[in-house]
Amino acid sequence: MSKKITGIGASEGIAIAKAYVLVEDHIKVSDTKVKDTKKELKLIDEALSKAKKDLSNLQKIALEKLGPEKAAIFEAHEQILEDPAMSEEWNKLVQEEFCNAAFAVKTVADKYSAMFLAMEDDYFKERAADVKDVTERLIRYILNMPVLDLATIAEEVIIVADDLTPSQTAQLNPKFVKGFATNIGGRTSHAAIMARSLEIPAVLGLKNITTTVKSGEMLAIDGQTGNLEIAPSDVKAWATKEEQFKKIKQELMSFKNKKTITKDGFDKFILEGNIGAPKDVEAVLSNGGEGIGLFRSEFLYMDNDHFPTEEEQFVAYKKVVEDMNGHVTIIRTLDIGGDKKLSYFKFPEEMNPFLGYRAIRFTLDRKDIFREQIRALLRASAFGPLGIMFPMIATIDEFKAAKQFTLDCKKELEKEGVKIGKDLQIGMMVEIPAAAVNAENFAKHADFFSVGTNDLVQYSMAADRMSENVTYLYQPYNPSILRLLKMTIDGAHKHGKWAGMCGEMAGEPQAIPLLMGLGLDAFSMSATSILRARSIISKLTLKETQELASKALDCETTDEVLKLVDALLAKSEK
Repeated sequence: MSKKITGIGASEGIAIAKAYVLVEDHIKVSDTKVKDTKKELKLIDEALSKAKKDLSNLQKIALEKLGPEKAAIFEAHEQILEDPAMSEEWNKLVQEEFCNAAFAVKTVADKYSAMFLAMEDDYFKERAADVKDVTERLIRYILNMPVLDLATIAEEVIIVADDLTPSQTAQLNPKFVKGFATNIGGRTSHAAIMARSLEIPAVLGLKNITTTVKSGEMLAIDGQTGNLEIAPSDVKAWATKEEQFKKIKQELMSFKNKKTITKDGFDKFILEGNIGAPKDVEAVLSNGGEGIGLFRSEFLYMDNDHFPTEEEQFVAYKKVVEDMNGHVTIIRTLDIGGDKKLSYFKFPEEMNPFLGYRAIRFTLDRKDIFREQIRALLRASAFGPLGIMFPMIATIDEFKAAKQFTLDCKKELEKEGVKIGKDLQIGMMVEIPAAAVNAENFAKHADFFSVGTNDLVQYSMAADRMSENVTYLYQPYNPSILRLLKMTIDGAHKHGKWAGMCGEMAGEPQAIPLLMGLGLDAFSMSATSILRARSIISKLTLKETQELASKALDCETTDEVLKLVDALLAKSEK
């Protein structure tokens, strides 16, 4: 009997095939104490050697099937294995507390996974899966357990699993693996990212799919909507959907080398990509991105066991700026604190860290750390158009202090004979309602604004978007939020400055017509959303989006706004 379930659509496409339920032997780790610590340390060393060999092979497979950008994931995995802080901790547990090797590794892995899972930013939250993937492989070798090889699958299937690790995903052969469905995971997980690269449809976050479906049962999945059907009642209808998807995909690819232009010829909108590491630039460019609207610089700090030096940062920033080949790169200064922690720095305990000592508040207080970053950014500006963007700005005084500090560093470098780029811009995130309301005054001092919608919405609604009890209040389309966006955009334009958006909303199909009508200049989103955004813009006139925005601002509820948007989008498809 047919059964329908909905999860998170993580990689677009339609797949119809038999289920292959992936069940691995559960790892059981005891906390038994040991006497021979040398033996346990040797077990860890041997396991490390085997795991590194695996990762090297996986990197070769990924390089061949997915290209250098995705293969770099396994470089990151090797770095986790070689992380001196982690190895020091598990060695210490063995030597000083007489823990067995597997328990020591698991204890340290659980600590680091929990640290990443506690973070709000999806990009960093998914690092927990990397730690789990790498250390589980290590523990399996310590315990002499088999490590699964999915490369041997030789019939058309949809893999059903609790989760798929990046190393498992890299082994999948798209000729046979038509899609996958998992209990957990989200759009930003490495598994989802790699599925999109392999063009394998994926539906994640299905909670208990591994116990709901049996191996051999027919499955149909829609990786865009997140819909899954067990024993589909109408296979022909699913096959038709598959053909329609292929047609849409061909249409989207035709937008890769096209200009971003509306139906009535307006060509001033810019579509950019959000990145978390230099290696992510390739995906932005291959999807027709016209710039980097957000480079989350905190990855340099979180992937380290020390505050990165000016030189270490300069190398990373310079690479991104050069790779963008004349397109602008906006780099956000260190946005740490709140949910983002550092293993080598202890933030003060606060009742509400999200409203506390974080982001620009931290860097203005710790100018020694801030100076290293600002100098590196200024040096990188000599290699192409670069924007320095300050996060969590609340007051004019705060922005002026950060800008003046940057200008002081610029003078310092120029005295040293260091070249600074002429296209340098100094701007700010608008994520605190006070900044949006005061945008007109901020625009006298800032070169640009970029709206961080996730924070702007949760601060405006006084609702933590991670709290299941108040998720109904996470309403980016609420007229109150649209009015804050209009204040921000109009404030920028009054002083001849540009306004962008780097929050998730910028790439949402329902948001794009509204943002066009409100006058947003730059839309920065995940690389895979760029072509769809360009397609949507091409089917709309500027005038009709302006009329939409005007009506939306007079609405009372989110539902009223979305009905207007859906009507316009439906009309544009005719």
